[in-house]
Amino acid sequence: MRRRLVPIVLGLFVVAVFLGYAAHYYRLPLLEQLENTFYDYRVTLTMPRTVDDRVVIVDIDDKSLAERSQGGEGHWPWPRNRLALMLDQLFDHYHVAVVGFDVTFPEHDDSSGLGVLEKLGQNQLRDVPGYAHALQQLRPELQYDEIFARSVKDRPVVLGYVFTHAAPSPTSDKGLLPAPTLPAGTFKGRNIAFTQWSAYTANLPELQHAARTAGHFNPYTDPDGMTRRVPMLAEYNGAYYQSLSLAMVRVVLGMPKVEPVFADAAGGDAGYGGLEWLKVGLLRIPVDAHAAALVPYRGFQGSFPYYSAVDVIHGRVPVDDLKGRIVLVGTTAPGLLDLRVTPVGRSYPGVEVHANLISGMLDGTIKQQPPYVTGAEFVLLLLTGVLMALVLPLLAPLRATAFTLLVLGGAIAANLAIFAYGNLVLPLASGLAMILLLYAFNMAYGFFVEARGRRQITSRFGQYVPPELVDEMAKHPRRFSMEGESRELTVLFTDVRGFTTISEGLEPKELSQLMNAFLTALTEVIYKHRGTIDKYMGDCIMAFWGAPLADPGHARRALEAALDMHVALARLQPEFSARGWPEIHIGVGLNSGRMSVGNMGSEIRLAYTVMGDAVNLASRLEGLTKQYGAAVIVGENTRNAVTDFVFRELDRVRVKGKEEPVAIFEPVGKEGDVSASQLAEVALFHELLTRYRGQDWDGAERRLAQLLAGAPENALYRMYAQRIAFFRANPPGDGWDGVFRFETK
Repeated sequence: MRRRLVPIVLGLFVVAVFLGYAAHYYRLPLLEQLENTFYDYRVTLTMPRTVDDRVVIVDIDDKSLAERSQGGEGHWPWPRNRLALMLDQLFDHYHVAVVGFDVTFPEHDDSSGLGVLEKLGQNQLRDVPGYAHALQQLRPELQYDEIFARSVKDRPVVLGYVFTHAAPSPTSDKGLLPAPTLPAGTFKGRNIAFTQWSAYTANLPELQHAARTAGHFNPYTDPDGMTRRVPMLAEYNGAYYQSLSLAMVRVVLGMPKVEPVFADAAGGDAGYGGLEWLKVGLLRIPVDAHAAALVPYRGFQGSFPYYSAVDVIHGRVPVDDLKGRIVLVGTTAPGLLDLRVTPVGRSYPGVEVHANLISGMLDGTIKQQPPYVTGAEFVLLLLTGVLMALVLPLLAPLRATAFTLLVLGGAIAANLAIFAYGNLVLPLASGLAMILLLYAFNMAYGFFVEARGRRQITSRFGQYVPPELVDEMAKHPRRFSMEGESRELTVLFTDVRGFTTISEGLEPKELSQLMNAFLTALTEVIYKHRGTIDKYMGDCIMAFWGAPLADPGHARRALEAALDMHVALARLQPEFSARGWPEIHIGVGLNSGRMSVGNMGSEIRLAYTVMGDAVNLASRLEGLTKQYGAAVIVGENTRNAVTDFVFRELDRVRVKGKEEPVAIFEPVGKEGDVSASQLAEVALFHELLTRYRGQDWDGAERRLAQLLAGAPENALYRMYAQRIAFFRANPPGDGWDGVFRFETK
């Protein structure tokens, strides 16, 4: 756990950085941009893509701006008597419910020529009889502003205006603002980041007085230029003014009051008190910390019916298409500059933004992003971050990847579900970025720090142990070192019999090829059984089991490897014979016991090896295989450690350099695989040993004769025949312990 403490602490530091961002202690512009991008993806992924025909758009399009000769009304601005005609058509012929203008009329309309006629009457035509009277008769038809105002009056018409950030001056404000929706002081003591403006461009006073109400059409433009929300209330000179879409919804509902709803009024924390809703009649409109509503885009451009303004003026639209509808008058003509960048289009008509808001207010589908979302983001980041920081360092790379994908998928799925079905916008970018950063950090830490440990393990032990053991050791590199220690291990020696004769009969190149093939085959067997190669000594291999990776079954694995070596050699013999090489035979000595293992040698050269009496005995046992005609000889400790094998005790001996006698054994086979005749032979031989050690030479010879009858060339039996003959002629005496002493290695 101490080894994992560093990545855990560093991971928690990463979490702390994201928590500081969520608490708004500092900004991370990249995360803010990512959040906007993820919001756009969620909008396009979940929008219904249906058409709402309750709201229609009368479009001042290219067709309407065409010249009169081509069926249009000419360039904008149009004479206001034509707009009056359009309003009369909409209300008297089409019987629409309400009309809102995404257009401002701040200047007088002089297109009728009335001003020129009046100047002529004051100058050049002043003395023309009847001119003044005729002009007076014509004046009502040429006062286009009054004509338009009369058409607006007493009808559910909503005008539009725009706020600006122009420096306040006597000329910065144009037209007349409507009465504020909420008076100054309404939000006194509340920490609400209203969009504040310093100037405006509104409509002519006579038009504003005639209209039912008016609303601003200022969007809230994010730093990336996107229109994702519109302020429902904008602040000017301390008072609060409604948006065009909110104004139109109020007209549809009969002009109910706008009532702000705060968190504390809804049963929340009185100390928090953020603005969460605007109550309009029975509707509740969710707003964010800026009193802005997210635009509930239904789909791409065309989610509302469009009708060319010129077709409306000339009555070419079917009455049923407009009857009872909410009408927005706006433009899609590029030259009139009312195209916006939105999540659903890079050139999206501004008038359709208002249409989406009206539809969303009526349906209650505007997404909520109240100020308390900051707290929710903080809690989610804390829980997810701490979980990831604590768990990832404990997992292997594959499991860490799977865990990260699970958390990532869960976070995205939960966020999408809340967005689509709960209409709540929870931040997503910070959580995803934190999850991916924690994952990347842990992977990088594992690669640059832990991989260094793995590389050290590989460089230290790769030449000794099989690759799969190196991989296992690399998972926990700090558990392994090359420092000397005492362990219970099993060591193996194997040697080629008659190697001198073999080497004398082959050319050096062929001898090298033979030894390479022989050593490769036996090394593969050792690796297969998870052994550690100690060294190659000419034609001899030294290997051991139980280090550097601890293995409680080291004796069994070593024994199985010793037996498999003979199987591997048998497979090589046909190839050797085909190449004219002699047959190879080996003897294997095995012994288990406590021995020293580690880096040993000099300051100039070190080797990872084993030392001790148990090692020396294994070497002596390998040498005894020639004497006893056995393929494998094991010590007593090895025999006792492998209980499900059948062994034949060969002798009790004193090897060179060791006074204490040891019993030596030959493995016959695994229990269940040894035939009844073999078992009987082993039992008969053990009886021979008993008679032999009791100096019952006659009894020993009788049993030996039975054994030789079945295997007359058996080297072990012939050796005991010679011993019995010798001891019969030279009795060892009463103090003899039956141990045979070897004076050579």
